[in-house]
Amino acid sequence: MKGEKELLGRGVSVCATCDAPFFKDRKVAVLGGGDTAIAEALHLAKFASEVWVIHRRDELRAEKILQDRVFKNPKIKLLWDSEVLGFLGDQKLEAIELRNKKTAAVESIPFSGAFLAIGTVPNTGLIKDYVDLDDNGYVVTDISLATRTKGLFVAGEVIKGNRRQVSISVGMGVQAALNCEDYLASLE
Repeated sequence: MKGEKELLGRGVSVCATCDAPFFKDRKVAVLGGGDTAIAEALHLAKFASEVWVIHRRDELRAEKILQDRVFKNPKIKLLWDSEVLGFLGDQKLEAIELRNKKTAAVESIPFSGAFLAIGTVPNTGLIKDYVDLDDNGYVVTDISLATRTKGLFVAGEVIKGNRRQVSISVGMGVQAALNCEDYLASLE
């Protein structure tokens, strides 16, 4: 998308948990309409003066409880049927260029921050035949991070339910390694 790479870390972000404090009392946008986007919008509303959820459809896909919270939050506005064409700004994000999908009208709206929350695709192709995957392609494990294949433990952002934070993934990696070590020791 135009301007995304150039402005990443300069107003364009992929992590509200990480970057929300940088946007205290500023107007920001969240791109998406699923659980991740709505959770990010709710978190950002604790810091930003305004949070606009920009969604390409005319309804959200997020869980109803999250939708209810967004609709009740006076800091959060929803912009429906809008496609992001690009991010504008020289040294930092200044605006987002949008096209209304119903009217084809194009406009640029000023924002200090833009949070990309349009979903991810887990990289599970290598192990897909050895694990159970949920509907979104994330690995299903038990509490010990074991999969349906004996001795195969999985950690990190490919796990169903992981909050997609490096610190969480690192901790899971340690847990999986220790559980794997215990498994190998039980074979002796």
